[in-house]
Amino acid sequence: MSQLTYLFRTAPHSKASGREGVDALLAASAYCEDISVIFTGDGVYQLLQGQQTTATLSKDYAPMLKLFDLYDIEQVYVCQASLALRGLAQADLIIAAERLDEWQLSEQLHRAGKVLTF
Repeated sequence: MSQLTYLFRTAPHSKASGREGVDALLAASAYCEDISVIFTGDGVYQLLQGQQTTATLSKDYAPMLKLFDLYDIEQVYVCQASLALRGLAQADLIIAAERLDEWQLSEQLHRAGKVLTF
């Protein structure tokens, strides 16, 4: 199977796509060893610690991101400009992610065999 890239661009809990993306990512890791994950735009909010989901009546799935290591998902990237624009720092994130500038993110996407967007 070719290299898969999961691109998260939407805020969590406003739609089911974020949780569905994480579920699909964890499932795909059983069949594909070359997986990368990119969080950009409002998708960086998916990485925030301590999300309050009671108002949206949804389950907080951010702790599932901590399973990436267990599933051997090591290529996790976050858009540096998206973090800065939203006033976020690496310390605000629930997992470690390599910060990339827009050019580096573009290069990462061009190397992808398939891109799945959530």
